[in-house]
Amino acid sequence: MEKNKQPRVAASSTLPLAQTPASQRSRGRWKLFLVIAICAAPMIASYLTYYVIKPQSRTNYGALIDPQQYPLPQLHGKGLDGKPASLEDYKGKWIMLQVAGSDCDTACQSRLFTMRQLRLMQGKEMDRIERVWLITDDQPLETLILREYDGTEMLRVDASVLRIWLPTEPGTMASDHIYIIDPRGNLMMRFPKDGDPDKMKKDIARLLRASSIG
Repeated sequence: MEKNKQPRVAASSTLPLAQTPASQRSRGRWKLFLVIAICAAPMIASYLTYYVIKPQSRTNYGALIDPQQYPLPQLHGKGLDGKPASLEDYKGKWIMLQVAGSDCDTACQSRLFTMRQLRLMQGKEMDRIERVWLITDDQPLETLILREYDGTEMLRVDASVLRIWLPTEPGTMASDHIYIIDPRGNLMMRFPKDGDPDKMKKDIARLLRASSIG
């Protein structure tokens, strides 16, 4: 009597094959490419937005000035008390600057008012900004102006130095504009004559957001 023969079980053809070193390297490369793509996506999107889509918010209202051409000059100014004073004293802060004689006509007072309001409109960021009036003569100032614009730094300077330093629009003078100096002491923006305060406010807010200094 023959013993019962146990049937042989064939090796399953569905068992996974061992991965080869080449396939492992290929998978590793794809994972690396995926990580790089994820990390680079925000940068690529920002470049597309800035250079291709060009959103309206990118446009400056004020004219940008090359700071390398207009560094802070030696003004050899003095305060209203006659003591030496300079724009260097305000380095580390953003400076809103206007130029005018001591008579300070209606347009001059309008710029002083605008600078005061622009600073206030920056809210919690306003302490990063100084307002400076460069006075181009030695005549006394009206007491009413001193009281009304208390907090504006007032320096007497040589007008000839300012004519060389401050660029203007065609048909205007330096006294027609409000200028912005960055915390490193570089002249970097000029607002148009009789500028729109709402648009000026947006430019200044944009500068403050983009900078970690000052």
